[in-house]
Amino acid sequence: MQRLPLVIAALFLVLPPAVRAADWKPVAGPLKTRWANDVSPQKALPEYPRPQLVRKDWLNLNGLWDIKLAGGADKRPGRTEARILVPYPVESALSGVMKHAERMTYRRSFAVPDGWSGRRVLLHFGAVDWEAKVSVNGEQLGRHRGGYDDFSFDITDALKPSGPQELAVEVFDPTDAGSQPRGKQVLHPGGIMYTPTSGIWQTVWIEPVAPAHIESLLLVPDVDAGCLRLTVAGRGTVEAVASDHGKRVAEAGGKAGAEIKLDIRDAKLWSPDSPHLYDLSVSLKSGGKTVDEVTSYFGMRKIAVGKDAGGVTRLMLNGKSVFQVGPLDQGFWPDGIYTAPTDEALRWDVATMKKLGFNCVRKHVKVEPDRWYYWCDKLGLLVWQDMPAGDNKTPEDKEQFEVELRRLIEGRRDHPAIIMWVVFNEGWGQHDTERLAGLVKAMDPSRLVDNASGWSDKNCGDVVDMHNYPGPGSPKPEASRAAVLGEFGGLGLAVDGHTWTNKTWGYKGTQSSEDLTRNYEKLLAKAWMLKDKAGLCACIYTQLTDVETECNGLLTYDRQVYKVIPERAAAADAGRIPPPPVIKEVVPTSQQQGIPWRFTLDKPAGDWVKHQFDDSAWKQGPGGFGTRGTPGAVVRTEWKTDDIWLRRPFDWPGGKLAKPELMVHHDEDVEVYINGVLAGQAGGYICDYEEMEMTPEGAAALKPGKNVLAVHCHQTTGGQYIDVGIVSVAPGVK
Repeated sequence: MQRLPLVIAALFLVLPPAVRAADWKPVAGPLKTRWANDVSPQKALPEYPRPQLVRKDWLNLNGLWDIKLAGGADKRPGRTEARILVPYPVESALSGVMKHAERMTYRRSFAVPDGWSGRRVLLHFGAVDWEAKVSVNGEQLGRHRGGYDDFSFDITDALKPSGPQELAVEVFDPTDAGSQPRGKQVLHPGGIMYTPTSGIWQTVWIEPVAPAHIESLLLVPDVDAGCLRLTVAGRGTVEAVASDHGKRVAEAGGKAGAEIKLDIRDAKLWSPDSPHLYDLSVSLKSGGKTVDEVTSYFGMRKIAVGKDAGGVTRLMLNGKSVFQVGPLDQGFWPDGIYTAPTDEALRWDVATMKKLGFNCVRKHVKVEPDRWYYWCDKLGLLVWQDMPAGDNKTPEDKEQFEVELRRLIEGRRDHPAIIMWVVFNEGWGQHDTERLAGLVKAMDPSRLVDNASGWSDKNCGDVVDMHNYPGPGSPKPEASRAAVLGEFGGLGLAVDGHTWTNKTWGYKGTQSSEDLTRNYEKLLAKAWMLKDKAGLCACIYTQLTDVETECNGLLTYDRQVYKVIPERAAAADAGRIPPPPVIKEVVPTSQQQGIPWRFTLDKPAGDWVKHQFDDSAWKQGPGGFGTRGTPGAVVRTEWKTDDIWLRRPFDWPGGKLAKPELMVHHDEDVEVYINGVLAGQAGGYICDYEEMEMTPEGAAALKPGKNVLAVHCHQTTGGQYIDVGIVSVAPGVK
């Protein structure tokens, strides 16, 4: 496959001295990645931004711009509030600003290279969130609405004959004060909602073209027919050549705007195991003369729904059933928010997913720059692409949602890695589901459509998709729709020194990397079992990295620490599951038979965890404690208040035992003490009895003979339950 061109230095040769000055530095944010150190005004995402339609000549306009926040009316030359490093969003540390504003105006000057004379000049924006009004030399070129799609203007007629050209971009972004598609961006972040991205957040660049030029390529692989179906938007005649590592394998010609077939005989099929890409060169001729040339690439692959040998509806890649296992990837960065610090950081995320044994990823309510999909194409990762959610309350909102949905498909459909479009997530802004799912399928019949991931399935599209936390679970496969698990997991673990804030959360807490890994292995073992027993075709684990306060990633938010043990996680993702451990009950829970506990609902004295504490005034009742209807609970004593404190004596046999661990069912936060020593704690809730790793101090506190368990459980909302025992855990035998 061809290497993409880089033009880095050219930008900085044309910047005026004021903008070249080294007056930028990143703001000290809560957390940063290692790649932040590689960012500078001279190295702000310098790579070619459009890898599937490449021209030789171009000029990157990333770098230092002037910005005025919360205004934009002051048009006097030289007036500015701040410098910003484009394309990092204004809220990000890497922008050098790290402030939010609903309105802002960007300004910079640039010079058109001398060699471009006689050609039209196009100005491109990778993405601006949300509304952008663009002017060159005081002449307004137009307005664009939509925070995730690229847009362009022909600026030729607005250019001065020579000298500096003045570019201004006025931005309006209401974030969640508006109803536009915005994914998980909110003005007041918390929980599963995060810091917003406003303004320019992808590369800005210019390029020269002929009056008649190639406007876009539509690349549709047809594996069954053994060809690539190519449509070139433009005016004139087209010649196209496909090659494989420099060897010409197909060529064809025809009219621009009409489908051209390139026969790819004995095609090397693209898959996660073998992500083979063909190079493509396309030229446009007018009057017998070549007026434009671009290079591209494509992959030959087929995605469909079909039956396996047992008659179960499956996801079929290149005619074979492939069980898809991947993470939920939200595409947030602690230093760049929506914008990765560098292209290498984008590549690292994709390569890391491969390292962890994943063959797919769900890109969650965000659209990435083209180069992220390029790395998925090149490294081999199947992509489920979400449409970013909006409120969609009014007819105007719904119209805008549909406009942006169409642009998503038009802008990303050439990437072989993308195999499924996800129209809605969990009912957020959901409307006209059947019509919109049909629209997506009509626009792109070569891919699958998920009408709604989780909650609000409308019996259309190619899959039936459920969410189940921690899970896993499986919907029932249908005659023409495959069963997928669009979200599950969410195992939480905060790593000191690598969190966005001190206060964090996860759907289910774990105690250590070993505890997280073991619980992850258990979840994946169940998912692979559901593949055979329930017809499950895919599972998406929440999530790749921590995001702000949400610490249920497999990696920390700064990408510095693998929270799972990578080799074991990769084996689990690939279905190589270790044998289950041998678990023996030593101190029984109340799951099978009620065990008496002393308990109080009033906060006790500070020494209540100690062995010698007198709990004779406390009430007595059989476990477990909670409210009926709580998932997995065996309630024998009702508990409905916010807190409960429990104590129970037990005999420890001593002698040589396997590793002691707690057996706990908690809803919600729990602390467990043995003889006054903290033996385990977890936040959140679980829906069944599960092992909890015991602290070394807690295990050391066990002594032959009489011991005391002391437990505190805190509840905030919903169902509630607590019960605790102790088991011995030995490695499983193959």
